Amino acid sequence: MKDQTERPWSQVITPRRGWLDLRLIDTWRYRDLVWMFVTRNIVTVYSQTVLGPVWYFLQPLINTIVFTIIFGRMAKLSTDGAPDFLFYLSGTIAWNYFQTCFKDASTTFVTNAGIFGKVYFPRLVVPVAASISALAQFLIQLVLLFGCIIYYRLAGASIGQVQLLVLLPLIALQLALIGLGSGLLVSALTTKYRDIGFLMTFGLQLWMYASPVIYPASTIPERFRLIYMANPMASVIESFRVVTLGIGSLNLTYMVVGWLGTIALMFVGLLLFSRVEQTSVDTV
Repeated sequence: MKDQTERPWSQVITPRRGWLDLRLIDTWRYRDLVWMFVTRNIVTVYSQTVLGPVWYFLQPLINTIVFTIIFGRMAKLSTDGAPDFLFYLSGTIAWNYFQTCFKDASTTFVTNAGIFGKVYFPRLVVPVAASISALAQFLIQLVLLFGCIIYYRLAGASIGQVQLLVLLPLIALQLALIGLGSGLLVSALTTKYRDIGFLMTFGLQLWMYASPVIYPASTIPERFRLIYMANPMASVIESFRVVTLGIGSLNLTYMVVGWLGTIALMFVGLLLFSRVEQTSVDTV
């Protein structure tokens, strides 16, 4: 009888050889594990809470009410003709999806150090699963947004015609990639420089004010607008409002610039994440 030790290995794990050895196909091979993490994240996010999934609606509503009072009623910022509440609600929902993807990805090595030290699997599985599970929150809040749009239409409010909903999946993908790419970048850096983790909340707040969440991009002077749109969150939030509220117009140049920034951010994030992954157990 053939000795058990002579059987060939079913899988051989070898170290990464170079900077571009990202091995993204490994994440696909572990897709069952990705789905397990997605299910766990959705089930446990609001477990042991009184209101449960109702928080999916309360969080954007509370933020929107505050923005409407402060920036709409008091500061009287422009909303490109859209009702204040809908304008701020759309920006809040888009920003929340990006922010959730970013925060979950940026703490990958710190919060999962115990698991990573016990068993091997591609570390990219965890942030990818977190981004997919955040999509459930985004879809639920989209229902809230469209419900509010219907209400305002029935009340006679002037809202642009929505004709480009087919682009919504592409916009959701870009939001997820921006959050995932920037989160991977921060996660890789925080394994060695913990100070970055403390600056994360402050940096996110600055990023929000540098994006058209509480004001339209049309308020930016034309000569600075291309530079402003180099921030990928600027073009994607503007596109989101065009698709959902029918205000503004899609600018192909700005969309291309936004996607180039998104791809660059994702590539750099993956590059650093894959390098840090090899020694993360020793450094965290």
